[in-house]
Amino acid sequence: MSWFLATLRRIIGLDDNQEEGTRLRNGNRGNNPYYDTPSRGYVPPTTTTTSRGYVPPTTTTTTTTNARTYGRIQEPSGAYRTAPSGAYTTTQIPTQSYSNSWNSTPSVSTPPPPPVSSLSSSSFGTPLSSPKPHRPSTKPFLSLAPSNSTNPNSKTAYILVEKDASPIYAIPEDFKDSIKNDVVPGILKRPLSPSTYKGYFEALLYAEDFYLEKWDGFEMKNVTLELEEASIYKRKGKYNKKNLDDEKDDKVFVTFELDSIPERRPFLLSRDFVSVSPSGTGAEPLQGLIYRVVKSSRVLVDFGKDFHVQHHSACKYNVSFSFNRVCLKRAHQAVATASDPLFRNFLFPDSISKNSLLTAQLPSIDSNLDSHQISAVRHILSNQNAVPYLVEGPIAVDRSNFLSRTGFVVCEAVLQVYRTSPSCRILICAPTNKGCDVLTRRLRGKIPESNIFRANAAFRELDGVPEDILPSCLYKKERECFYCPSIHELGKYKVISSTFMSSFRLHNEGITAGHFSHIFLVDASSVIEPEAMVALANLANESTVVTVTGAPGNHSGWIRSHIARQNGLLISYFERLRQSKLYDSLDPKVITVL
Repeated sequence: MSWFLATLRRIIGLDDNQEEGTRLRNGNRGNNPYYDTPSRGYVPPTTTTTSRGYVPPTTTTTTTTNARTYGRIQEPSGAYRTAPSGAYTTTQIPTQSYSNSWNSTPSVSTPPPPPVSSLSSSSFGTPLSSPKPHRPSTKPFLSLAPSNSTNPNSKTAYILVEKDASPIYAIPEDFKDSIKNDVVPGILKRPLSPSTYKGYFEALLYAEDFYLEKWDGFEMKNVTLELEEASIYKRKGKYNKKNLDDEKDDKVFVTFELDSIPERRPFLLSRDFVSVSPSGTGAEPLQGLIYRVVKSSRVLVDFGKDFHVQHHSACKYNVSFSFNRVCLKRAHQAVATASDPLFRNFLFPDSISKNSLLTAQLPSIDSNLDSHQISAVRHILSNQNAVPYLVEGPIAVDRSNFLSRTGFVVCEAVLQVYRTSPSCRILICAPTNKGCDVLTRRLRGKIPESNIFRANAAFRELDGVPEDILPSCLYKKERECFYCPSIHELGKYKVISSTFMSSFRLHNEGITAGHFSHIFLVDASSVIEPEAMVALANLANESTVVTVTGAPGNHSGWIRSHIARQNGLLISYFERLRQSKLYDSLDPKVITVL
């Protein structure tokens, strides 16, 4: 039976629910402009595997590596990148004698990506021609048949279910043809309006997806991989400098060079996947996680022990790359949901109702706030389900992990809602895990632990979560993943914080639009509009009070497609509202500029 189920699963594919709850630790976490899972890198398996295939020499070799010190800086998506400090030094790392061979049969915990066909014998390959996509459809799943449907032979019966499955959002062929010829789709030449909203953002997301598909088969041949020794420091101090009390993690990265001409290779980001196998062997590839791309051409990859015990300096490798599309699917779903006419006040607000604005009474307020911040808090509390209230100011959490003036406004507004509205349910979304953690820390000191929940992506690294935040999280040690409680338990929390993308887990668990009385989209200028819609479209309705914060000139840094970047995806939800007539008037009833 297990063989039967495994075969069916390979045929029909995996559902998004499995991506969140049952996916292996090193499963599809490739980087994407919309990913939020912060990870220092791939977590190597600890199991021993059977080896066959390529056998490296059984002599002891010495590999020259570059030793460098890195500090951890969090990227806009929540991933950590490493900032170099100091000059290179040369370190000799002796490697052990090898009698075992290249691991071509990976352990269960490290499934290899599908083999990639080679294209050329040159050092750098070219992208494979795009395969014909499946028609837009839904992925089916298996449901246990009722007992009266079980056949007489007592075999377990299953029903193949397609209803309500997650759409694939395959790129239309005509759209592919336009992008291949560098032709901007016609929908992107029309003004954005309620009637064009869905098609407009679908086209931008398809452009982004096409970029990933174009380079999914890219392969570099006969590449020399070098080892680089590095020290990774977890910042504890206020400034971006190395301190004596910083925690240090010594790592050995695998490095290689990309073609210096951007058109000849993919645009890589931290948390994209790299697969390597010895050239000319046909061995199964091993997968690592990109830690950082230095000056757009030098790649630092974190591989597991299964790579390092097999590697030797004379070996040449074939290198390929892979990307994850789960969050693009979430963005598509959010755009489709937001296109409902009932959502117009959030997407295209043009007026405010006099009856929706009340005078908020603040019995006690943080004395450290200035008059502009106090005014912003008052207006947020006075906004009775009319249109989104905008707060323009610095990014809520700065690089030193401290709240900015905007961050203090958000936290004070949340506390005031919590204290004055017994029936409130508050959702706080931010682009990065760092931002969510800092906001949660500020609130945990003033809201009982039983009333606040920090929702994490399933496979966020446990050691990346601050110790004082862990009590507000739920983690399954046996499965090594964070989880969401049942919808009944979720309903007990007054305040939930999450990244924009991880808020989909709440929707997936059954939280419906309108459950939250207040939604705060913090630093919404740092994400693309479809990402902001993942939280807003799935969890807000016409009675939800929405607050959106952002910084002028701030944009998402994770858009790969130049067509998407040049035709509107770079403009955030915050920026688009800010440029509209209603907010451009700077009416304090709808916007505060700090």
